[in-house]
Amino acid sequence: MEMKDCNVLLVMYPAQGQINPCLQFAKRLVELGVKLTFLTSLSVVNRMPEPPSIHGVDFATFSDGWDAGFKGSDEEYLQFNASLRAKGSKAIEDLLTAKLQQGSPISRVIYTTFMPWVGILAGKLRVPSTVLWIQPAAIFDIFYHFFTGGYEESFRGLTGNDNGVVELPGLSTTLSAREIPSFLLPAGSSATDSFIAQAMKDHIELLSKEERPKVLVNTFDALEFDALRVIEKVGLVGIGPFVPSAYLDGEDPCDTSFGGDMRKKCNGYVEWLDSKPKGSVIYVTMEGIARGLVETRRPFLWVIREGGNGEKPEEKLSCKADLEKQGKIVRWGNQVEVLQHSSVGCFVSHCGWNSTLEALTSGVPIVGCPLWTDQWCNSKFIQDVWKTGIRVKVNEKGIVEANEVKTAIECIMGEKETAQGLRNNAAKFKALAKEAMREDGSSYVNLKAYVDEVLLGHGQE
Repeated sequence: MEMKDCNVLLVMYPAQGQINPCLQFAKRLVELGVKLTFLTSLSVVNRMPEPPSIHGVDFATFSDGWDAGFKGSDEEYLQFNASLRAKGSKAIEDLLTAKLQQGSPISRVIYTTFMPWVGILAGKLRVPSTVLWIQPAAIFDIFYHFFTGGYEESFRGLTGNDNGVVELPGLSTTLSAREIPSFLLPAGSSATDSFIAQAMKDHIELLSKEERPKVLVNTFDALEFDALRVIEKVGLVGIGPFVPSAYLDGEDPCDTSFGGDMRKKCNGYVEWLDSKPKGSVIYVTMEGIARGLVETRRPFLWVIREGGNGEKPEEKLSCKADLEKQGKIVRWGNQVEVLQHSSVGCFVSHCGWNSTLEALTSGVPIVGCPLWTDQWCNSKFIQDVWKTGIRVKVNEKGIVEANEVKTAIECIMGEKETAQGLRNNAAKFKALAKEAMREDGSSYVNLKAYVDEVLLGHGQE
């Protein structure tokens, strides 16, 4: 098969957290000579500051019925996904037909998490497909064992058992009920929980019908070596981290090659960071920890977005005046750029996978305040496996208290041996992530092998 025959359709679920990983993945495929069409819905494209543009990528959109962005209730989330599937299925069929008529037929569909119906549709249309898994390999393993490995009752037995844990192959640690993705347990009974659980089950069931299918994962071998290899019937392929290569290469993130002079776009936060000593700033992207920040008496950069009706959440804080004296609050920040800045000493985060990878690749320790989905599991690995951060303790009601936030931050920002160990581990994974993306690195080699063997047909899948 010639390179000109390698035409791939990438279908992205319209969620904010999928944008950057998919754009970086698209860039890397194009660099390897793949002709790519990128399809997603207007509900997510219209939330971007400007339409995406990558040389060599054809972008296509469709209406999912929520063009202004989905902001509905839990029950409406089900309606949104039903509409997305119906309208998205038609958009995919129309695009495949158009490409065929143009003499450039799509040879493979790659689709992201939460969209198993794309794989089902591709099968009906006789086009092979691959899942692009934007969460950690460990999370895939948990879903796989839950739905196929005979562990489902063990998981359910954790409910109401504060001391119960489950041990799964390849995960290097035990997991408590709180550390299992929230929608897998009986307590997760909302419409959103039910949809996500069913979507994950459909993913696993679809993959189980294939002969050792490949799943592309946003991770790298040195980070999740065992988790990538423990499931014999599925070939998990680490091809991440999906972070802009210029950051991994150590280039100046404020250089004009990053889409203009960032120092003119960022509410003055870059200059503010420049004025602070190395490793002195706490970077925060979540609400509810104001008093804990004040009690640290350390400078911080806090990204707080306006509410849907223009509300400014910080105006409601009783300690607003103290916060303004101590740190800087902004509406938006280029997260990777901030994390790469030498003044940043730790990152207070909910521990979503994008944020976790961006902190790891920047060498910044994490103060974890997880809420749901994969965040608790990610924070478990951050603290107990990779040892690159601290998870904030919660009280018996599951609430984070100010003194616990302060304690966790001091564990990282202080001068004790524990703090130095966390910083050393963070620096180690920064180097390993950079190494994985070199031309002889594991992720580069893995993705190139996938392109050569699967997309170009130079080997057997």
